[in-house]
Amino acid sequence: MKIVAIVALLQLCLSATAAVSGDVSTETALTAMPGDVALLPCYTAGNVTPTLTTWMKNGRDIFTSDIMKPGGQVNQRLSVLHDGSLNIQVVIAADKGSYLCTSTLPGNNTFRARVLLQVDSGPVIVSTFIRPATTLSNGTLVVHRGSDVSLSCSTYPYRTQQLTWAFRGDASSNESVASSSGSLLDFRIENIQPSDQGVYICRANNTFHHQAVNKSTELLVYYVPDRHPECSWAPAQDPSHVLFTCSWFDAYPTPTLHWGEVHEAQGAFWTEHINVSKVLESLSMMMNRSELSEGQTLRCTAQHPALAPGEEKECSINLKHPFPEGEPLATALEATSITLICTEATSIPPANTTWRKGLQQKEIITGSKYAVSEEGPVLKLTIFNITKDDEGFYFCRSENPLAVRELEVYLTVRTSSAYTGAIIGIFIAVLIVGSAAIIAKIVYSSRHRICLGGGFGQMEEDRGDVLSLVESDDEQIFQDAVPRLPPITNGRQTTLVQIHRIPSSDHEDPETADTSPQQQDDTVQIEEPEDLVTF
Repeated sequence: MKIVAIVALLQLCLSATAAVSGDVSTETALTAMPGDVALLPCYTAGNVTPTLTTWMKNGRDIFTSDIMKPGGQVNQRLSVLHDGSLNIQVVIAADKGSYLCTSTLPGNNTFRARVLLQVDSGPVIVSTFIRPATTLSNGTLVVHRGSDVSLSCSTYPYRTQQLTWAFRGDASSNESVASSSGSLLDFRIENIQPSDQGVYICRANNTFHHQAVNKSTELLVYYVPDRHPECSWAPAQDPSHVLFTCSWFDAYPTPTLHWGEVHEAQGAFWTEHINVSKVLESLSMMMNRSELSEGQTLRCTAQHPALAPGEEKECSINLKHPFPEGEPLATALEATSITLICTEATSIPPANTTWRKGLQQKEIITGSKYAVSEEGPVLKLTIFNITKDDEGFYFCRSENPLAVRELEVYLTVRTSSAYTGAIIGIFIAVLIVGSAAIIAKIVYSSRHRICLGGGFGQMEEDRGDVLSLVESDDEQIFQDAVPRLPPITNGRQTTLVQIHRIPSSDHEDPETADTSPQQQDDTVQIEEPEDLVTF
């Protein structure tokens, strides 16, 4: 009997030892949020109520419940239910850890259970970084077109998260552009363009309880067009007024435009604003003739936050008077046509050029009589079937907002008879001049043949011979002294010249002094060549 009793006692002790030192029966993983109520199970194998339950956290006793000793350990947040489960009323982050439950069942059987409790507070802080960027007063970020932009998203505390970058723009909505498992996600945009402008959202998802936290950032892309602003003008209803317009489109945000007048002082230029400055893509101003002058320069400047500090884009207009050019005189023949030409290419703003007739300057329009045509800066006036009534003044009139300038053209109309008389007169004048030239040439070429003294026989010896010309009273004597010549026998004409020899006192010869007058009168017959003038 003692032996049996001893064996039975040993078996009971071994079974008790095996129960106490046995392996953990169950393992459970739980997740709770701060403030939640967490129930950690212990004995789940049956409906037996453990007589003693002990809970340990990370190897340290935290709670013991003995149903045989009511009113045992008291804890405001922790309690053990009748089945040995641990009830945590308000979970805090410090409750995270590994829990071990040991329950003593009736019959001294022991049950063990392990519970892994995670306290996940979620992504408490989500941070985003976008660089390089400028932050506006409202928190919006600004980058410049063409730059490389980096976007970074992170969470704290560092938990295992699912991070996602999403983009919401004009053409897309919540489009995912990058994602990663972890607590950090980077995304890069190279050569950013206006289409990349919009809202970027970093979304952090908790993998345990599937809750998400989002953080949104609006990103603006500033840009300016490569071209300069455009300065233009438009005529007003009153020709002495003009509308100047400055435009600079395709810029974001809207630029600030200024109209001003350029002045020069001591070699330096500066702009005086004309009190026109607005945030617009197109800015206009109306000016009249009293405000405009020759050589005046109007300038439009554009300011934009995408430009460097102090940098401006500009355009300008240099004003000029009109200056029509052409021939001031024109001549036309009756029943023909003529075209008057006027050119005006210098005025700024461009002038309105018209043809007008008469001192009343009645405007000429195209019709059966006139044709007005324009070829660039050239304005032509064609007059058909010209009559004497078309003679007179014509005006090429150019007007721009600065001034009015005119080119005066006088048209002379000639009849056909006037032209005939002129032609005949010219012909006669040419004939007279030609005849005179021919006669002069003939006389000049025969100058050696027309000689009345010297070079013929005896005349060459007597230098005292003279040709006597007598008055009308002595004409008969002269005629009697010259004998008549016989008719022409050889086809050539001859001329008789009576030469009276006058004695010379210096060389008087006694022998010749007594010579009779008949002997002193010598008649010389000179034979002239053919076709010469006869004396």
